[in-house]
Amino acid sequence: MKGLIIKQPYANWIVEGKKVWEIRKTPTKIRGRVIIISEKKAVGSVEIVDVLGPFTPEELANHENKHLASYDFLKRYANGKKLYAWVLANPEKYDPPIEVKIPNGAQIWVNLKGFVRR
Repeated sequence: MKGLIIKQPYANWIVEGKKVWEIRKTPTKIRGRVIIISEKKAVGSVEIVDVLGPFTPEELANHENKHLASYDFLKRYANGKKLYAWVLANPEKYDPPIEVKIPNGAQIWVNLKGFVRR
């Protein structure tokens, strides 16, 4: 199982179904269910169903209701590069969150061998 590291409050917004696009600087070929990890805890899971783009921050500003990021944030994050929208569906929130081990240096993806939801 793959874990996707996301900062708060975005991680909670994803597993609550409020955020349906994750904005990244690169596309991903990964599809299917992934665990959403924040602050060394699995807060839930979601399916990655598609990747859209590339977009400029100006183009993404028209879809703020999907990614919940301000235009100013997108412009700073992009730093002149194009951005991609990872399309998310079928969120599930874990209550309570589950502690997970994250290898040193992991920034985006974590391989979660033997991950079992309680």
